[in-house]
Amino acid sequence: MPMKPLWDLAGDLAEGRTTSAALTAECFDRIDDPDGEGARAFIRLFRDAAMDAALASDRARGHGIVPSPLAGIPVSIKDLCDVRGYTTLAGSKALEGRPPATEDAPVVARLRAAGAVVLGTTNMTEFAFGALGLNPHYDTPRNPWDRATGRIPGGSSSGAAVSVTDGMAAVALGSDTAGSVRMPAGFCGITGFKPTTGRIPIDGLVPLAATLDSVGPLGNSVRCCALVDAVFAGEKPEPVVVHPVERATIAVPKRLVCDDLDEAVASGFESALDRLSAAGARIVEIEFAELDEIAPLNASGTLPIMEGHAWHRELLAERGDLYDPIIVQRLRAGAEIPAHVYLDLLAARRDLIARADAVTAPYDAVAMPTLAWVAPPIASIGNSAEEWLAANARTLRNTFVGNFLDRCAITMPSHEPGSGPVGLMLMGTRGGDAALLSLAAGVEAALAR
Repeated sequence: MPMKPLWDLAGDLAEGRTTSAALTAECFDRIDDPDGEGARAFIRLFRDAAMDAALASDRARGHGIVPSPLAGIPVSIKDLCDVRGYTTLAGSKALEGRPPATEDAPVVARLRAAGAVVLGTTNMTEFAFGALGLNPHYDTPRNPWDRATGRIPGGSSSGAAVSVTDGMAAVALGSDTAGSVRMPAGFCGITGFKPTTGRIPIDGLVPLAATLDSVGPLGNSVRCCALVDAVFAGEKPEPVVVHPVERATIAVPKRLVCDDLDEAVASGFESALDRLSAAGARIVEIEFAELDEIAPLNASGTLPIMEGHAWHRELLAERGDLYDPIIVQRLRAGAEIPAHVYLDLLAARRDLIARADAVTAPYDAVAMPTLAWVAPPIASIGNSAEEWLAANARTLRNTFVGNFLDRCAITMPSHEPGSGPVGLMLMGTRGGDAALLSLAAGVEAALAR
């Protein structure tokens, strides 16, 4: 069971209905539950430090010292973030034995400065290079839906999503290069926000593709994500000003993103659009032919493969045998791509971004299904690279649009209770993070009605 939304928890702490120590102990109880997913969702726990921080937060609150609405609230962080005194593993065995980090990553430092209690680091696809959330080194946390079957959680921020759905943390830090916040959030039925690239520092994180990498929150509501996003960005956390949907014009692409959808996804998306329309939103179908250009532009090699190889090349030579075989195969492929292909891709991307911006300029946001399918069983993925790559490509198709076009984007649940989670994604503009979060809060409210 998820914890309460952040603003509700902040209110409980302010009114003395709970304490940070109690919330943190509750999280560890859920992590330690032998019938739960804690052992798979977390790679490392900071148990003593977290309880000390919670007790210190309670004492400070007693003296009127509350640095932010996040003060005293337990959070999880993805395993690719530097934490002072610990070796950053990024879900891999290849980094074991490396020197520990001398400083917290800026986003981790900002969480601590806001008073958040850092519980531990969460499991992930090795080196963040995969959409499914599978990890052969630390096992794979199971999706909260249909746990008896054992379904994928989505990646690469797999443990981050499960830590939130199972109430093992109130909110989670994830990263998003091709959808790695929004894919697990969509598969697991929670909210996930990808900010505009470059708005939040990625220093102190193991990179995948610096051109695309971003840090974003996974939480139980749009307001949760907005609060944590502000902390990540070094901004003052304020309640979201809701953009009423009756004053919104939302574009829906006719191309690519609605192709080859599971029946549950298609019906869930149509239902969400119908509810928004009934609430007064203007829904406009657009051609958006520029989306058809994304796959051909990346056919000779993607930015994560090319930029990822640049970072990994020495480690691959030294310890490539310790990588997941599929991950190592993909990263090594970057060595075979000529420099001109990389430079041509960057130039073509800039041109496509400019043309895509012009197409969507008249609209408040672009809506699409977050994912083309509901979370498949882990066993259905198979052991071959071909099956893995096919499932991976289908999973990240829609979310990657936002990364490649350099947009902010958010996913929120839009499925019926008890059914397989389905996400509705809204894509904003570059730098339009505040406006997108405001509209998303209005959409969330309309869907709830």
